[in-house]
Amino acid sequence: PNPIVTMGLFMDADGIPLAFDIFPGNQNEQMTLKPLESKVMQDFGCSEFIFCSDSGLGSKKNRLFNSFGNRSYVITHSLKKMKAEDRDIALNPAQYKLIGSKKFVDLSTLDESDETVFNSIYYKEVPVTTGELDETLIVTYSPKYKAYQRKIRNRQIERAEKMITSSEKKRKGKSPNDPARFISTVPALVGFFGFAEVLSVIYSLDQDKVADEARYDGFYAVITNIDCDVDEIIRINQQRWEIEESFRIMKTEFEARPVYVRREDRIKAHFLTCYLGLLIYRLLEKKLDDKYTCDTLL
Repeated sequence: PNPIVTMGLFMDADGIPLAFDIFPGNQNEQMTLKPLESKVMQDFGCSEFIFCSDSGLGSKKNRLFNSFGNRSYVITHSLKKMKAEDRDIALNPAQYKLIGSKKFVDLSTLDESDETVFNSIYYKEVPVTTGELDETLIVTYSPKYKAYQRKIRNRQIERAEKMITSSEKKRKGKSPNDPARFISTVPALVGFFGFAEVLSVIYSLDQDKVADEARYDGFYAVITNIDCDVDEIIRINQQRWEIEESFRIMKTEFEARPVYVRREDRIKAHFLTCYLGLLIYRLLEKKLDDKYTCDTLL
């Protein structure tokens, strides 16, 4: 029932906000990138522009737009949504390389109890040609990331098991991390009442769902049109956490939401205030050599 606003934010590689815009919540965000990116490049006189984002803004049209002139891109790519044959190539443990080495490694032979191996990142490059685009899919594997994902999922499985044995609602929510996704249901006939069948539902842990998710543990993928060392592409993508943190700071510390205004000028004024606050905060953070936490600075 409440109006929703979408905010688009550009920042540079140091995490400094460059520009923002806001849109009605029912507007397709894929359509917002081109005009804003063109304006940012013009206003800041960018000699080179590398667009880095999650897959939400990684449509084919946006990737094509960033394939000309001095523009390029690094965009996260969902392994689960890939074509089956491409996914099988990506998840095949053979022909991976350790970053900084040209020697092939079979992931199935790794001793992940070894601290050096546990903290290493392995990668595989898969050329992808889609119509007008010549891209490279870079799939990375990290034993440390695998352990982290398993730890999180095991907690969710424990929660699902408690839900099965309790009277708690077992309906799956909208979140992809909802523990109820691991619960399978089977209708069961418990008897007759008059001329009607009396049905019940048996709940159990969906082991197939658990095994399917476990296939992806430790793997991460980006798609790019940049021709450079893999470690540089990974470094570029890792900087994305700063924009995620910027939104978190605005939503929590700056209390950007919920906001109870309806007029367009007041909505814009509210988010302009939040943006200016974020910009000042980031500049202070850099001036003070990243020595202080967000709470301390505020």
